[in-house]
Amino acid sequence: MSVSKPSIPKGTRDFGPEKMMKRTFVLESIKSVFKKFGFLPLETPTMENLNVLTGKYGDEGDQLIFKILNSGNYLEGVASDQIDLGYKKMTPMISEKALRYDLTVPFARYVVMNRNDIAFPFKRYQIQPVWRADRPQKGRYREFYQCDADVVGTDSLLCEAEIVMLIMEVFAKLNIADYSIKINNRKILQGIVAAIGRLGEETTLCVAIDKLDKIGKQGVTEELLSKGFAQTEIDQLMPIFELTGKSEEIIATLKSFLQSSEIGLKGISEVEEIFLLLEKLHIASPPLVLDLSLARGLSYYTGAIFEVKANQVQIGSVSGGGRYDNLTGIFGLPGVSGVGISFGVDRLYDVMEELGLFPSLTHQTTKVLITYFDKKGFNYGLNFLAKLRQTNISAELYPDVVKIKKQFEYADKKKIPYVAVIGDEEMQENKISIKNMLTGVQERCTLEETILKLSEH
Repeated sequence: MSVSKPSIPKGTRDFGPEKMMKRTFVLESIKSVFKKFGFLPLETPTMENLNVLTGKYGDEGDQLIFKILNSGNYLEGVASDQIDLGYKKMTPMISEKALRYDLTVPFARYVVMNRNDIAFPFKRYQIQPVWRADRPQKGRYREFYQCDADVVGTDSLLCEAEIVMLIMEVFAKLNIADYSIKINNRKILQGIVAAIGRLGEETTLCVAIDKLDKIGKQGVTEELLSKGFAQTEIDQLMPIFELTGKSEEIIATLKSFLQSSEIGLKGISEVEEIFLLLEKLHIASPPLVLDLSLARGLSYYTGAIFEVKANQVQIGSVSGGGRYDNLTGIFGLPGVSGVGISFGVDRLYDVMEELGLFPSLTHQTTKVLITYFDKKGFNYGLNFLAKLRQTNISAELYPDVVKIKKQFEYADKKKIPYVAVIGDEEMQENKISIKNMLTGVQERCTLEETILKLSEH
């Protein structure tokens, strides 16, 4: 029998103990801020019914959903002529379920199914993996964790202002100082499309404009031309999306351009109110900039949209979100407005790793390893082990009677900061020798002295 070489699918990763400790630091930091802002925990299944997910992310998003083949003979009941219909029509015949693409649509489904038990406005956070059949590259994975916080059941722009504050607090906890929060509004984009006479084409525009920083002005122009936009219309659009400078200057230009668009002016008004609310919340200089090229391709956004980037690294957005006025409507509960933010844990991890921002405490596991020379020392060490753990000190007793050198090598490899050594003299004095692995200093202590010493560090 041949031995196969073990491997994992492209776009997925294993996380060893050291990486997991760093990831846990990121996750726990975000979770603590979510709780502080009043969000409650929620989990939904890994799988959703395929019809729950499709049609919510636009055509490009639908293609990236990982479909799950039906159990057993998934081709049963599929006629040969139906196979020739093409994959889009055939997929629902052989696949009824899919891996979740994000956490927002499952959340909307949950809200509708549990609407009679929920107190609105409903604030929830959710930290779970999602899957996308994307092309793997740096900072882009097929399996990755999302950390979402959403509020549904209110139109108040206080929610948007609090999202900005939440982002700022998360980044402060993660020690990421140089970052920018971009904001735009889908109503502004609708107004821009209406201003050039292409009302109803905002989704096409958003999908194209969302790629501006990836494929450039020429690439966006070619995509819009292929979608039926005229060159003269694109020439009107591009100066607007290339506006830079202070937010108030961009807003002044926009007001002139959108003076005949009621919905466009409403979008501008919403952006202005978010800035005003932040000022009233004593956030004097938020790292918030109005960026009209921010479109976020997901089709369910209807109001404010956000995107966060770390400025010192070549990694895409690490957080994003926005307002969706009727996401629950597709599941039979119209008129429930929501707004949310999502943090990409894997990208945040990569940013912090590249910038060396992880605190040293994330590397540490066991505080002290108890070592010995013989079976008698092993038995003596059991009592110390139990007592140390009773005082909440993370401790290990080496499980096998081996040479002391091997036990020290184990401590060194695990980066255990202290080693307790048990010899004949220590047992006679009812003490233990504690060695600091960083400084090399060793001293003999009683159990009480050991507990005090390890509790101080």
